[in-house]
Amino acid sequence: MSEKGYYQDRNVKNLRRIEALLQELPPFVEEYFIGIENQTSTLTRLNYAYDLRIFFDFLVCKRRFSDSVPHLTLSDLEKVSATDIEKFLSYLNHYEYNGSLNSCNERAKARKLSTVRALFKYFFSKDKISVDNAAKVSMPKIHEKEIIRLEINEVVDLLNCADSGVGMTNHQRAFHEKTKIRDVAILVLFLGTGIRISELVGLNNEDIDFSTNSFRVTRKGGNQTILYFSEEVSQALQKYLAEKAENPDIPHDEHALFLSLKTQRISIRAVENLVKKYSRIVTPLKKISPHKLRSTYGTQLYRETHDIYVVADVLGHKDVNTTRKHYAAISEDIRRSVAGKVRLREEPDPDKP
Repeated sequence: MSEKGYYQDRNVKNLRRIEALLQELPPFVEEYFIGIENQTSTLTRLNYAYDLRIFFDFLVCKRRFSDSVPHLTLSDLEKVSATDIEKFLSYLNHYEYNGSLNSCNERAKARKLSTVRALFKYFFSKDKISVDNAAKVSMPKIHEKEIIRLEINEVVDLLNCADSGVGMTNHQRAFHEKTKIRDVAILVLFLGTGIRISELVGLNNEDIDFSTNSFRVTRKGGNQTILYFSEEVSQALQKYLAEKAENPDIPHDEHALFLSLKTQRISIRAVENLVKKYSRIVTPLKKISPHKLRSTYGTQLYRETHDIYVVADVLGHKDVNTTRKHYAAISEDIRRSVAGKVRLREEPDPDKP
């Protein structure tokens, strides 16, 4: 499947999920989704649908706004008070949906409130409701979590583990012999470019240009950009491509760069699992994910450049504030380095009387 076909297939699946969810939601949600279609991705609208389903279930089951979620109307929405929404946030601490118990942390609460706010704002701006009570509810305070990333020695250990298989069980070693060149290429690409997992999985063979050591990625929102990589990354990719060229089982029409053992485009879940497998051996006390490898690259890039705007551009962050977490992660380094920069008194000159 081509890169374009991969993203089209993913969008089609998301659209089908949205259509199914709309059958469970009030009719005005479909109007809302049509209104924001040109400003949002299918994945964003799918997440909105999941969040709104919980919110509307709360309005029906806990606040008795209607006898069922599909029967809720814009008139009901207009009656929802700021207090109702605040109680919804409290409800998210421990709530039941479809017979299963769930809970939300601060970030999950903030996302759901953001979804509810966007819905109210849309219909208020269209004069479909006369008051926007969601705007009166403060966002939950989010306490910054410690940035988890690999240190330089851990990066070396991770790549050595993927290369040699040291520390693995006999069962893992059997598979490792078949995948180690691919796995090293994936890890090196994460750690050497800060690529997102969705971008990595979507890469095709023709996206790589070794004459300029660059590759084309499709970023959030569908925009394409060119990223550059080092000679170390180049060598890992070329070694993997050489191995692929000798595999007669790979279909001629398969364009995906990274393949599973079934010679199909590797899945996001499979990439997450391989990162988890190696990192558990090397750093068992750290929960390392592909995103943590991205943070590792971002932190190291900032250490080398001291330019947060460069880091934001390379990582594809639209807002530089998203990037500041990499700055925060090494603030201790900065504080230590500047400790002696400000002098209160000049040191005495031994040559002067």
